[in-house]
Amino acid sequence: MTRRPATRPPRWAARTTSSRSRRKRPRRPPLADVAGIAHEAIEDVEFPDDSHATSTGISNAKLAMWVYLASDALLFGGLISSYLIYKNRPGEIPGLAGSQVRPNELFDIPFTSMTTFILLMSSLTMVLSVTSAMRNDETRMRLWLGTTALLGALFVGGQIYEFTVFVNEGLGYTTNVASSAFYTLTGFHGAHVAIGIIMLVSMLGLSFRQRIQAEAVEVVGLYWHFVDIVWVVIFTIVYLIP
Repeated sequence: MTRRPATRPPRWAARTTSSRSRRKRPRRPPLADVAGIAHEAIEDVEFPDDSHATSTGISNAKLAMWVYLASDALLFGGLISSYLIYKNRPGEIPGLAGSQVRPNELFDIPFTSMTTFILLMSSLTMVLSVTSAMRNDETRMRLWLGTTALLGALFVGGQIYEFTVFVNEGLGYTTNVASSAFYTLTGFHGAHVAIGIIMLVSMLGLSFRQRIQAEAVEVVGLYWHFVDIVWVVIFTIVYLIP
């Protein structure tokens, strides 16, 4: 068998290969450019905003409110205990002229039950306002915030009327120890309701100027529900238990 001589590649192929090899490779960007591109990419990434959250997952505002409510519950517990101690011992306050009239002798249970029902209904409207805020329904949120404030004002008005009747019947703050304990307890709670009304009205006014976050409404709702629960306890212990 005869071997064929090896064929040489044509000259145009060699020229093409040499021209390709002489092409310039793309220049890599300098290190400074790479760092700049990476920095811009990091800035474009949106990280979740957890700066307002604690390690428990509860926001700082909610945690602060819970701590305040816990301390306030202890204070109300002390006032309720004081009333229970002195309600059956209406001795006169030293240095002041008093009487043996006790607060529970003047209670108007049907009237106080009505004001209690009004306050409980305000708790329901507060829930509706929080729900509306979470749904970004500002119109309904304003409606229920205003309704809650109005119901709270009716409760405070009823409490003032009750105090006026007691004073006209001869039971003032300094009448005896029992009356002092009663007025301190119920008046302290009434002050809390008044503060809650101020918070509700302030939030209602701000909602017309700027957007109110749902969490802010929820924090106010925690305070309002606490005030309602405390009154249920006071109403049961002071008014209903003989």
